[in-house]
Amino acid sequence: MNSLALFVAVFLACLVEAVEATTIVLAAGATRNWRSALTGTAAGVVVLAVIVAVVGPAITLIPIGFLRLVVGGLLLVFGMQWIRKAVLRASGYKALHDETLIYEREVAEARAARKESRFGVRDWFAFTLSFKAVLLEGLEVVFIVLTFGANQNQIGLASLAAVAAIVVVVLIGAAVRAPLSRVPENTLKFVVGVMLTSFGLFWGAEGAGAVWPGADLALLVIIPAVGVFSLLLVAVLRRRKAAQLRRESRPVGASEPAPVLVTTTGDAQGHAAETAAAPASATTASAPQRQNAVVRGLRSFGLFWWDFIVGDDWQIAAGTAVGLAITFAVSGWSGAWLVMPVVVALLIPYGIMRALR
Repeated sequence: MNSLALFVAVFLACLVEAVEATTIVLAAGATRNWRSALTGTAAGVVVLAVIVAVVGPAITLIPIGFLRLVVGGLLLVFGMQWIRKAVLRASGYKALHDETLIYEREVAEARAARKESRFGVRDWFAFTLSFKAVLLEGLEVVFIVLTFGANQNQIGLASLAAVAAIVVVVLIGAAVRAPLSRVPENTLKFVVGVMLTSFGLFWGAEGAGAVWPGADLALLVIIPAVGVFSLLLVAVLRRRKAAQLRRESRPVGASEPAPVLVTTTGDAQGHAAETAAAPASATTASAPQRQNAVVRGLRSFGLFWWDFIVGDDWQIAAGTAVGLAITFAVSGWSGAWLVMPVVVALLIPYGIMRALR
């Protein structure tokens, strides 16, 4: 059962990443140049293969306890943020992920971009767009495969699941040459968030020294428990949303119209701040252009890894680290495994409430 759960978790997670990368490649090929887009895709795959060849053997040399602690923590951070976004989407507080809309946006940007040839590539924009999509989404696939596989000493099984997911998406994409909008990506992200959080919870606590009752069989309880907890959060937020909409619809007499419910995660506030700051920013618009290219490159590199490791909510990452530290401190206690479930049960609602402010 553990192997089956591992295969399903890796397959679904890689399926999501493959859908996003394929959507961008299809947009680049359909509107610009298929040969350049496919060349960029191939280049991205080659770079990923080199990364796997270099990093893969190194991961197997790390002590399994430390590996599970680090990987468990990272999976918890990823998983809880995926659950937070999935809960917000399912309850109506965040727009659903729309592959059709993403495809149309990428098409519009591709058509507007200037066409130029570099290094023998006929359309450099199509090449770089496809290369970046495959590399960035592929890095997450590589991380999932190596970490899941190394933790369970089943890199072959994890790799098979990833390849299966990628082949399925690529075949569908090649057949329809259109956005993969029929793939229930929001549902997939909800399920993947539950799976990543569950495995992260199990491995993180185990790596910190806790002993789970029933050993690997504890996953049979952890996975459905995380899923039910997430669905309960959706139900609570849906009721809250419905109550707010009812209050909005009540007559307000001759007074000013009732304020519109903001159901984003802060985009409205950010837009207002940008509008207010527009006059001031106009005078400094050229400042980034004067920055040293090396500094800009280092900053972009740092931001990429910050986003890749910490994500968009550093407090969830910090809370996870504190929870694992507490688990390690009390690892001699037979109930040390209880610490991380409590931490997760607090961090997910906390992250959701912060997003709704």
